[in-house]
Parts: sequence; C-alpha cells; structure tokens
Amino acid sequence: MALTDYDELDKRIIELLCRSSQGSYRQIAKQLGVHPTTLIQRVKALESKGVINGYRASIDYARLGFDYMGIVSVSADADAVKEIAGIPQVVSVFEVTGDSDCMAWIACEDREEFSAVVKRIASLGGVRRTSTSVIMGIEKDPFEFVPPILGERSRPS
Repeated sequence: MALTDYDELDKRIIELLCRSSQGSYRQIAKQLGVHPTTLIQRVKALESKGVINGYRASIDYARLGFDYMGIVSVSADADAVKEIAGIPQVVSVFEVTGDSDCMAWIACEDREEFSAVVKRIASLGGVRRTSTSVIMGIEKDPFEFVPPILGERSRPS
C-alpha cells in the first residue's frame, strides 16, 4: 500500500499515535474531532493492515545505565545477521547497501560489556569484517520519528 491509500483521518490518527499513544480512545477521538467508535474502527483497520504494529514506551537507554552505545558495521552472510539480531545488547539491526551488509546498534552498561559484544559479533561464523563506531550522542532519536504524512512534504534537493 502507498500513502495515497490512506485518507486524511487515517493520516491524522497515525501522526497523533506516533507522537504519543497514551490516552483513552475517548481522549484521542476528542483531539481528532471524531466519535470514539470511528477512531476504534480506524485504529483496528490500521492494525490489521500492519501499519500500526504495537504500542511501546520510549526508553532513554542512557538513564537506565546503558552508557556505551555504538554502531557496528558488519559484512556477513544472512545467517550471521540473524544471529546478531538475537544478541540481547543489540537494539536494532539494519540491512544496508554499501561496504557492509548490516549495521547493528548496540547498547551496553560499560566498556567491558561493549568490548565483549563487539568481539562476539566479530567472532560469529559468517562474519567477514566489522567496523565499530562509538555513539557520542543522539541528536535525533529514531523512535521519535513522525512520518511527514500530512500536508506538504519537502524532498531533499
């Protein structure tokens, strides 16, 4: 499906839920100016289409003590990429183009754990090469992304 397959109300619901999924259907419906039953039906339809895949809290990893984060660029076969995704300290794995096959975002409590995770990834069967970058700070958290689906969308020049 494409963005054009969704009407203005669906887009407003998506945007509002991206910003915050807290609140009752009644409160959210009031913000949108629709009846709660309409909202419930629309949300259920978006869930059944796979547009809405769940609801979760936004966590500040650093405040929990995960002070060592990094991006590990990995050249590896598909089985190794799946194995990397199963490592508990791996926040996310992105399949990418370019010099690497994937990039793993890792979050660890200390330098020793960070080093152990990087070494574990590098030692997996099917991993040919790794390159690690330490995250010094996060300017824009990917979990705060709200897709620009309402109104004008600017395209990169």
